[in-house]
Amino acid sequence: MLVLGTLYVRAARGRGWPPGRTTAFLAGLATIVVVTCSPLAAYDTTFFWVRAVQTVTLLMVTPLLLALGAPVRLLLDSLPRAAWLRRHGRGPLARALTFPPVVTVVLVAPVLVLYLTPLYDLTLRAPLVDGLVRLVLVLAGFTYFWTRLGLDPTPREDPHLVSVWIAFAEVIFDGALGLVLWLGPLLAPAHYAAAHPGWGPDPRTDQIIGAGVLWIGGDVAGLPFVVALFVRWARDDERRAEQIDAKLDEAPPTGLWWENDPALAERFKRR
Repeated sequence: MLVLGTLYVRAARGRGWPPGRTTAFLAGLATIVVVTCSPLAAYDTTFFWVRAVQTVTLLMVTPLLLALGAPVRLLLDSLPRAAWLRRHGRGPLARALTFPPVVTVVLVAPVLVLYLTPLYDLTLRAPLVDGLVRLVLVLAGFTYFWTRLGLDPTPREDPHLVSVWIAFAEVIFDGALGLVLWLGPLLAPAHYAAAHPGWGPDPRTDQIIGAGVLWIGGDVAGLPFVVALFVRWARDDERRAEQIDAKLDEAPPTGLWWENDPALAERFKRR
């Protein structure tokens, strides 16, 4: 995290880069340190709810902050030869991989696979697998916020309403997973029974708390993104309206007003 932060700051220096983006990116790196290297992380194999906090943070909070830092744009501006990356970054393969249904699967699949398969038990016993899973969570979340926020160059430009529907689908999957973990069998019961320190919630209560963190915490963590999405939507509509007004003011109207509106002229053109 220190290396990534240093590279980002060095690349942003002297470019007139907005300080808010730098702050957001560094804050995203800081969240990784907090959930993996702090005293909280010391109990990530002891209590279910602690690992749930890590999952929500790495999937929803960290990637949002990193995406707000616009690292892709900064990378393209810093590379002396970025033409190849720009060209292939908008190619058919990149557009297919960032198709909205694909992005939805990328966002929700890692958590479902983690908690509904033996993978979760494996992450408790194998540190290498655990680290890879955490990396996948961050990359999956970043792919989602990178394509939805639009601060960085993206292979495709979808309507803002598509992002709203994806966010709504994520809420549904969060709720479904929370109910399954709340009412379903215990995950890794032998591990948690052996690792229990003798204080704190019992395994069943522990998993219920963790289910609430994944359900409610995931939705709460996504609220800033929804707010940012609607703000950007409103600004884009305002900018588009100003552009249309400017075009209408440049040339005097020669017919009915909707025939001169760039957005409506094609639809209502004279036959």
